[in-house]
Amino acid sequence: MADRVRPEPIRLLEVELSEPLCDIVARTGDGRHYRRARALVRLHDHPLGLVELPLGTDGVEAAEVERRIEEALAPAIARHLARDGHVARVAAAGSEPPPCRAERARFRTAAPFATVAVATHDRAESLADCLDSLLALDYPHYEIVIVDNAPSTSRTRDLIAARFAGEPRVHYLREDRRGVAAAHNRALGAARGSIVAFTDDDVVVDRLWLLELAAGFTAAPDVACVTGLILPRELETPVQLWLDEHWGFSKGFERRLFDLHAHRPPDRLFPYAAGLFGSGANMAFRTDILRCAGGFDAATGAGSPARGGDDLAAFFGVVAAGHTLVYEPAAIVHHRHRPDYASLCAHSFGYGVGLTAYLTKTVVDEPRRSLDLARRAPAGAVHAFAPRSPANTRRPPGLPQVLATLECAGSAYGPIAYLRARRMLRRSATHASGAGRST
Repeated sequence: MADRVRPEPIRLLEVELSEPLCDIVARTGDGRHYRRARALVRLHDHPLGLVELPLGTDGVEAAEVERRIEEALAPAIARHLARDGHVARVAAAGSEPPPCRAERARFRTAAPFATVAVATHDRAESLADCLDSLLALDYPHYEIVIVDNAPSTSRTRDLIAARFAGEPRVHYLREDRRGVAAAHNRALGAARGSIVAFTDDDVVVDRLWLLELAAGFTAAPDVACVTGLILPRELETPVQLWLDEHWGFSKGFERRLFDLHAHRPPDRLFPYAAGLFGSGANMAFRTDILRCAGGFDAATGAGSPARGGDDLAAFFGVVAAGHTLVYEPAAIVHHRHRPDYASLCAHSFGYGVGLTAYLTKTVVDEPRRSLDLARRAPAGAVHAFAPRSPANTRRPPGLPQVLATLECAGSAYGPIAYLRARRMLRRSATHASGAGRST
């Protein structure tokens, strides 16, 4: 990759506009030097957007930070302050909290009991960081269910026993059927909360994450699923930057509602383009509705031949059943993108496999959808291959072309992978039932 454009690392930070702004230095305490920064800008804890800041050799002064934020986000700032009744951006000492924070505090007093589920497979170190952030959540009552999925060692169980044994909110389960969907279903079966939120073991959650997910269920009648904003934890390597810019998980900074009626977007691929709704590292469901739907399809998801698509299938199922899905950007998690090129290649192929595996599932579940999908196929081809489509205009400089080839190859393999996974599940069920009869 020496002959390719290699993007420089980006320093990631947060700026709260209700507090005095500070200078941003180019060199951090651990000796790393950055030429640019990306700031998540918040007002009264609510995320407004991302702002790029050139740091040069000496950093950037607070006045320039404020100028660039105003230039990039003035409309978003104005809308937030208007919703708050035009309160001062920086409140005077001793003044009442702004209405948005007061509303959040009121909801906190009535927030439902929630279950947070984390599926993990042989990643005890990153799981420890995830758990630390989950235990620091600003939420009144919740449980954390860790599902150790087909572990090859006892490290995850030992971690829970050593560091979290005295924490009553943390529960450890083991699921030997390989795959994130099987692990999520195990957590769903054990969940005591009226809502169940899912995140990944390589994620650190914002302290308001669960509160904002839960509040999303009050955004409209019959909300069955809420997804949130996924941002990178670090952007240090070209691979992490390429992944974030081309396959980035962020769906924007405006709350959006999706259903088959009043909140149906003008998109010819809706509701099949389920990636529009969110991602599996940041999603929550009403527990009763997800259980009634049968949970997640174990023939999809990481760890299965389909490699993904479990989250997309669940989102599609919610909307297709007539419920409302809410995307709530105030529910934030920070995902650690894999830093190495081999992982990016695997991600590209797996992304394609998971997408078409999920679409195959929609047809297997309801064969009449094949005609509907066939009518939408031309629009899907334009989205996937047209140079000016949103999927291709955000292609970052230097992104190796082989990644697009891998994604296409994965898309071609996805239907085969899904059908293969279903056969494996049937054989496993037959074997288990035969063993049960023999005993």
